[in-house]
Amino acid sequence: MSKKKEYLKLFTKGLVLENPVLRLVLGTCPTLAVTTSALNGVGMGLAATFVLVGSGAVVSLLRNIIPSKVRIPAYITIIAGFVTVVQMLVKAFLPAIDSALGIFLPLIVVNCIILARAEMFAAKNPVIPSILDGLGMGIGFTATLTLMGMIRELIGAGSLFGLPITSSFIDPMVIMLLPPGGFFVFGILVALSNALAENFGKSKVSGTGCENCSACGGCPMSESKPEEVENTKSVTAENTKEQAEEEKQKKEDKTNE
Repeated sequence: MSKKKEYLKLFTKGLVLENPVLRLVLGTCPTLAVTTSALNGVGMGLAATFVLVGSGAVVSLLRNIIPSKVRIPAYITIIAGFVTVVQMLVKAFLPAIDSALGIFLPLIVVNCIILARAEMFAAKNPVIPSILDGLGMGIGFTATLTLMGMIRELIGAGSLFGLPITSSFIDPMVIMLLPPGGFFVFGILVALSNALAENFGKSKVSGTGCENCSACGGCPMSESKPEEVENTKSVTAENTKEQAEEEKQKKEDKTNE
């Protein structure tokens, strides 16, 4: 029974409490770019879910075989294989979706959500938990994209999934289909997810950077010691100070001339 509860928790955490877009703030580029319609959101979400589940399973199977030093290139190669399969299927059976998603479909290869789950979870866990984690994160990603697409399409075009709803009696607000509309809806949904997460005892999404990142296992900075990071900051500050002094000296020389 405890194992079933553990599996259920793995599956459901990506829906709200650790939603990859609204809580971990990953994959925001395709999120903002393709959600001009609900259908686009569904298409992108399902494609990413397939890649998440497939790559998670393969990375988990090979976790004891892939050398640590080349793990990131290996993960990207595995992800690229599944993305190629998705792209070929979409081109063959859903050409309209392929045209609408454009370059963002092959760019799933470098989607932060997929690489982060491969590095942070699949590489450290057995196959079944990795599949459930990928499925939960994928459904959370799909739900977020679909919801954003529905809101933007309804207000910006007066339709849902291509069917006219309010366009006959309310003038659409076209700005909702443009980048400002995407950022506006994204901000509202992040605020709502913060409110929901607080009710379940989770902290807010309150900042960015290494000190707030929970999914940067592939980042070289994550392997750096605190003193090494401080030394890097000190060197950078010293270099900046030296450059400022050199510029000041040049200005004084020009003035004297």
